[in-house]
Amino acid sequence: MILHSRIEVQDGGKHIRRVGQRVDDCQTALLAAGRILQFNDEEGIVRYIALPENLHPPQEGDILRIDLSAGTIGFLYRKASPHNALFITERCNSRCIMCSQPPRSIDDDYLIEEILEMLPLVSAETVEMGITGGEPTLLGEKLIQVIQSLKNNLPQTAVHMLTNGRAFKSQQWAKRIGDIQHQDLMLGIPVYSDIARLHDFIVQSQGAFDETIRGILNLASHDVPIEIRVVTHKQSLPRLRETALYIARNFPFVRQVALMGLELVGFARSNIDALWEEPCEYGDTLIEAVSELSCRGVKVLIFNHPLCVLPQKLWPYAVKSISDWKNVYIKECELCAVRERCGGLFASSEVRRPKGIKPFSEAPASPPQCPAFVTASL
Repeated sequence: MILHSRIEVQDGGKHIRRVGQRVDDCQTALLAAGRILQFNDEEGIVRYIALPENLHPPQEGDILRIDLSAGTIGFLYRKASPHNALFITERCNSRCIMCSQPPRSIDDDYLIEEILEMLPLVSAETVEMGITGGEPTLLGEKLIQVIQSLKNNLPQTAVHMLTNGRAFKSQQWAKRIGDIQHQDLMLGIPVYSDIARLHDFIVQSQGAFDETIRGILNLASHDVPIEIRVVTHKQSLPRLRETALYIARNFPFVRQVALMGLELVGFARSNIDALWEEPCEYGDTLIEAVSELSCRGVKVLIFNHPLCVLPQKLWPYAVKSISDWKNVYIKECELCAVRERCGGLFASSEVRRPKGIKPFSEAPASPPQCPAFVTASL
């Protein structure tokens, strides 16, 4: 049995009240400093569930999944977090060599039912909601239902969906997304190289590059905002500048381009020797790619890189992008003068800690946005 709850803190945090479509209105106690959840199930039986040590106690506005048969509890939504996302499926039609969420061919349609039931309970104050997987477009019409529900229930919330874009090779499918006319939807789509065979190798699917490129163009023809994503690793870095130039010349309409550091989980960890490059050693390559984009008027951001491994000329492009639940700052960060503006590290970085992590005693001045020391190719 799975129950959903929106949490309302009462009595100074000593109690919570659960309200939801599948839960009776009843008192639920947080015991042992919030580490044990006590509640009555639908049959009136008192139940106890201990929160795992790595799970924070629920707060007002949170939404939980309670599985009585397994005796587990997990969070579907945290009101205070800026990094909420709807995990929509584990299935995928690509098999990227650095995938942090390796796909599984399973029937997980129950996730859609859970999401559609949950969305009316989400706070209207939520700034952004992600959609991720797996590959969301494999759900077909059910994905349309989710986006429509987001539009109806959270009209002020931005939605950012990660997709490989391949399904949008169909002009009709791209039109379906555009026709929703969501007020603030952006699709994050990867382009890992300007060469088709290299992109196809990275995603482990022949023909994927052509499908993705057609998908981007079709989405743009229906006014769907697009972010292009490039993960930086040993396979993509040798042509990163050429890839950036390809994007700037062919997709000047995109909302932004994200150059993303590697997260060492899933397939990335298994393939670490074929992927890992020290971020502090490819700074010049990043500078070239950023220049090709920014000097042509394409907004570019650098994700998943701590500031100390980047040339300071790139700091204006670096943003705090790692989700709070997998974001860490290590001992060297404690006294750093730029910690508040730095994105820190993935928790998975313990697998291979980047070289060059060091604290700054004072914050350096920020350089201009477009690195003039690089001459962009015409």
